[in-house]
Amino acid sequence: MTDTALTTEQPVREHGVLLTEAAAQKVRSLLAQEGRDDLRLRVAVQPGGCSGLIYQLYFDERFLDGDKAVDFDGVEVIVDEMSVPYLDGATIDFQDTIAQQGFTIDNPNASGSCACGDSFH
Repeated sequence: MTDTALTTEQPVREHGVLLTEAAAQKVRSLLAQEGRDDLRLRVAVQPGGCSGLIYQLYFDERFLDGDKAVDFDGVEVIVDEMSVPYLDGATIDFQDTIAQQGFTIDNPNASGSCACGDSFH
């Protein structure tokens, strides 16, 4: 079962990425372990993998020119300007089951992925 995506109080979503409550809770937990309150979750698309593009999720203290940001109940998600079209409408979730543990990205813009699931096109 997937949690519903959090809503943002901003009238316009700057980058179109949604973060589920389960993902937001996991990010908050990881940030608490880091002991820092100046980090944001950066989501990016980069060339690589067998299908051409790979996702990158990491904590970043920087806010670069062209970055788009949305706050999900205290978790700021930033996307660089070049990645926005590839991620518009994507949902980031966190799964913690016997079969799967980790962040997942459901991206309607991905027309296909490789067999290992690490890259898309």
